[in-house]
Parts: sequence; structure tokens; C-alpha cells
Amino acid sequence: MEIRGLKKTFGLKPILRGIDLTLPRGERVALLGANGAGKTTLLRILAGLTKPTGGTACINGLDIVQDAQQVRHLVGFVAHQPYLYEELTAMENLLFFGRMYTVKHLQQRAAELLSRVGLARRTQERVSALSRGQVQRLSLARALLHSPQILLLDEPDTGLDEEGHILLETLLDEHTAQAGTTLFTTHHLELAQKLSDRIVTLSGGRIIQQDAVLDKRR
Repeated sequence: MEIRGLKKTFGLKPILRGIDLTLPRGERVALLGANGAGKTTLLRILAGLTKPTGGTACINGLDIVQDAQQVRHLVGFVAHQPYLYEELTAMENLLFFGRMYTVKHLQQRAAELLSRVGLARRTQERVSALSRGQVQRLSLARALLHSPQILLLDEPDTGLDEEGHILLETLLDEHTAQAGTTLFTTHHLELAQKLSDRIVTLSGGRIIQQDAVLDKRR
């Protein structure tokens, strides 16, 4: 992924003020910064949910604006808000999104992922009946459903217990092993150091610091 001079303004208020960032395949990058620094806006732009005001971003040579439809198939996104259909069951949510991405062997793929994230016994429960942690697990399953090249995760540890944190780490390890790239936001430096190869800090819509994570268990 290549991001060059990316800008976003809401009204007269600049949110991103020229972001330059390169993410090679297989790298995991953590975005740190205070509320309002531009972390979520950056992820939403890369996920194709909002358009930049200026600059460019490309994934596999595809422009996120001009080639938006193709880019969406390369990206899996977990937002801070789950954006799941509460009146549908866990399985129905995955089937709905899977059809949008034309996932092959969809029923089997959905069942495997629900089991993978610990929701095998919750497949027929409506999202409205699930706990916050279970909803987050379902969001992770949805993001992985179409085997994306890039995972964009906005505070992916939200609502997760200790077992859920272990699951998140395992899922990211598996994604990385398949040369997948991950960009995630967090407010927790310890989590950033544990799960990422590089930490990028935003402030006022600009990158103010980048540091490689050297002391890692994996």
C-alpha cells in the first residue's frame, strides 16, 4: 500500500494534513494518537467509506478512489462501530456480506470462520443477543471472510476478554503468514508493541513519529 499526501477536510476543518506512508506486504503497523488525531478517518478512507480531499492511496497499483470496487475486495475492515445487522443472526450476517464479495463455498467458509472465532454455538443467535466481545469476534470473522490482502482494524481489541486477545493475536499471525498486511489503531502502547512491526504516531492529522518494534516475542 502506498499513501502519498493524503488529505481530508470536513467543512473548513482539516483532519488529515498530508499523510505519506508505505506498507509492504506482510507488515503489521499500529496507529497511535489522541482522539481527533485522524486515525479513524485514515482507515475509513482506505476502506473506501469516505473520499480523500487530496492526495492518493494505492493498493496493488489500484487507486482507492478510481478503482474503489476492486479495492474493496482487497480490504477487510473492522470499524470501532461493528456495522452488523442486529436483527440478523451471526450466520446470516456473514452470508449477506459474503454474497457481496462473491465468496466461493460461502456456507462452508462462514461456518469455518464462526467456529474459528469461537462462535460455533452462536451461529443462529441474532447479533442483538450477543455480548460486545462476541460482536467484535463476529466483526473479525466478517473482515476475514473474503480473504483480504489488507486488514484495517479500528481498535480491534474492543470488548475482548483475555481469550479474545489471544484469538486476535493468532488471527493476525495467520494473516501475516499469508503475506497479508495489517493496519490497526489502538490507544494501548503495550498492545501496539505486541502486535505490530512498526508504530506510527499521528497528531493533528500528521505523522509525527515512526518506530520499528524490535523487542518482540514472535
